Amino acid sequence: MLPATEMKVPPPKKNRNDPLHIIKTRQQTHGRPATIAGPMVRYSKLPFRQVCRDYDVDIVYTPMMLAREFVRNAQARITDFSTNDADTPTIIQVGVNNTTDLLRFVEMVAPFVDGVGINCGCPIKEQLREGIGCAMIYNEELLVEMVKAVKDKYGDTLRLETKIRIHEHTAPERTLRMCKQLCEVGVDWITVHGRLRTTRSSQPVDLDAIKYIVDGLSDYDVPVVANGDCFTKSDMERIAAFTGAKGVMSARGVLSNPALFAGYDVCPWGCVERFVNYCIEFGGLPFQLAQHHIFCMFESMKLSKDHIRGLMNTRSMPAMLDWLDEHFDLRRPDEAEFGERIEAPMHEL
Repeated sequence: MLPATEMKVPPPKKNRNDPLHIIKTRQQTHGRPATIAGPMVRYSKLPFRQVCRDYDVDIVYTPMMLAREFVRNAQARITDFSTNDADTPTIIQVGVNNTTDLLRFVEMVAPFVDGVGINCGCPIKEQLREGIGCAMIYNEELLVEMVKAVKDKYGDTLRLETKIRIHEHTAPERTLRMCKQLCEVGVDWITVHGRLRTTRSSQPVDLDAIKYIVDGLSDYDVPVVANGDCFTKSDMERIAAFTGAKGVMSARGVLSNPALFAGYDVCPWGCVERFVNYCIEFGGLPFQLAQHHIFCMFESMKLSKDHIRGLMNTRSMPAMLDWLDEHFDLRRPDEAEFGERIEAPMHEL
């Protein structure tokens, strides 16, 4: 496992994939849009990313990392980002509000990832006050400057994405104009979360707004990825067909069910076994995060409140593994049907 410390060590990742090529060609090669697991604060770390790849996810994002902290703090780099040669294609997402920090961040991470995504969609107030996340779509000139600086330096050797929300409904042309400016300075693709800065996730995503941007960028060779309200494979197909997007991203959906793009409407038990195995194999994931991942999967499986309560009452990784073994037939990689079963194999009481 390779912590992202300084540029000189460790050596660059051996296996690299071009996410832009995947997004542009998945419809022709697989008969579907590119499938993407989006960035989630804390949760889209290495073990979870690998589970997603086991279930037809083409591209996976890291959690958002703050450029200023990452660049200045070695402990932040070690804590926030780990990878390995199988972790590809991976896009590292960054929260940043100036070109200098972005260029320093990119220089440090470029050898270890397949692309960098600038977060222009996070609506959290603390980030907005720092000029990060969704604040960037209201600072178009700076955003365009940052994209241009990275692409001028790296060209096609590094893929660069922007993940945006949409401006107010009274100004859809503002969002489109910004996207065109990003295309003109070399952005490789644009992910559009079809909600306003103030729209709650409980409100439906605005697919018309995403379609408006897709149609408006038809003269550019820059694909659009649609984000929002993708919880099943049929959602993915519907969103892509309506918007014309080349890819569909899910975040909340894959958190509960990493296998949704593979056609499972409910999280299969195999996800739990694979996730536990990757946590042990890769190490480094805090227990509370691992516990929360399994909690989300259990909720998708609609397991009983007693099972969920028992899981959440464990206080360490060994205790959680013992509890899982006591209540379920939790198999290891060298055992038959490891990672393949669908129904939760509960022990009879």
